Amino acid sequence: MAAVFSLSNADRPAAIATVVAAFAADPVERWLWPEPDAYAATFPDFVAAFGGDGALEHQTAWGAREGSAVALWLAPGVEPEEEVIVDVLTESVSAEKHDDLLSVLEQMAAVHPRDPHWYLPWLAVAPALQGQGLGGQLLEHTLAIVDADERPAFLETPNPRTIPLYESHGFEIVGTAQAGSCPPVTSMLRAAA
Repeated sequence: MAAVFSLSNADRPAAIATVVAAFAADPVERWLWPEPDAYAATFPDFVAAFGGDGALEHQTAWGAREGSAVALWLAPGVEPEEEVIVDVLTESVSAEKHDDLLSVLEQMAAVHPRDPHWYLPWLAVAPALQGQGLGGQLLEHTLAIVDADERPAFLETPNPRTIPLYESHGFEIVGTAQAGSCPPVTSMLRAAA
């Protein structure tokens, strides 16, 4: 099993770069930013606002394999930067996609738990290391921390390929957000230990 370590603000560039590389072929991200240059220019800001910075600032970010895998969690009470997220999306995503995009965001918000919970906005493994069990090891390690807090865990996955991984760690599907041509985003909840 790979050694898991805490990430700090000093690890921010590498952690965000790992997420950006890992999601480069993701269906929803590529729908949002189909041009590689637009993705590379904008997605890091989205990652930071959608929990990356919050996880690093609140010391709920972990890595493995020299940061080639990262789990960026938000503890109960810590939220993504919603205004920044909407600004990044509306300024960078093609205007004809805005209605579908905003509908998906509203659907995601509707199933997001209201009670205190841990939220996993990003679990990412560098493309060259995907499929080797590293994401599962990192998830297992971080879920032990979540379980010690006796709170549920929640996540959304924009990639159907990852659903079995999360199900194997106790997450259950609680909703799917989809509108127009936007690929589906699956919401998953894991009961408190």
